[in-house]
Amino acid sequence: MIWGAVLKTIIMYTIVVVAMRLMGKRQIGQLQPFEFAVTIMISELAVFPMTEKEVSLVDGIIPIIVLVACQFLISIVSVKSIKAREIICGRPKILISNGALQENNLRKELYTINDLLEQLRISNVQNVNDVEHAVLETNGQLSLVLKSQKRPVTPSDLGIETEYEGLILDIIVDGVIHYENLKLAKVDESWLYNKLEEKGWPNPEDIFYASLDTQGNFYFQPKLKAAKNRVVERQ
Repeated sequence: MIWGAVLKTIIMYTIVVVAMRLMGKRQIGQLQPFEFAVTIMISELAVFPMTEKEVSLVDGIIPIIVLVACQFLISIVSVKSIKAREIICGRPKILISNGALQENNLRKELYTINDLLEQLRISNVQNVNDVEHAVLETNGQLSLVLKSQKRPVTPSDLGIETEYEGLILDIIVDGVIHYENLKLAKVDESWLYNKLEEKGWPNPEDIFYASLDTQGNFYFQPKLKAAKNRVVERQ
């Protein structure tokens, strides 16, 4: 009896993880309303076979498959049709324009001034008049564009040329070498071993994290346990 419940739980957990993976890599705050609804329904449906003896696994799995299929269908329709996308996801709404609150849009979206001010504070903006545009996106997030005189100064504003930074590549994570990133960095395994040898840490398994930037700067940090063992060995 117990093992049956354990097996049900493992199966439903696996199905939910696969279903959420198929729905894409988004954080909860980035989900559209219909995606959020599907997520809640899947979690509810997954519970019934685990808690109700009368509900079979099939009765829990089939609705989840149908929901994921519906979500795929709605996503495809949204991609193909702008009109359908607007109906399903809605349109972005301007809540602040040139420092002025857009009262009508706030009322339409049931968005209070307190909610808006809270989001401004979270974005380190204290004054509504400093905002050029504040847009409520279809997923509920607030996008801000500050007035030009209120934006942080950039090297471009000062006429300073900067070097290309590019992407910092993870070379070793928790003792595991990322060979695909070595290839992207146009270096090989022997180069990595030479670098580690130079740093006095020849074994990649002792490295907690190592990275390489486009300027060739190699950063690494040994595992805490490996560092402690080395200290003990030297004593």
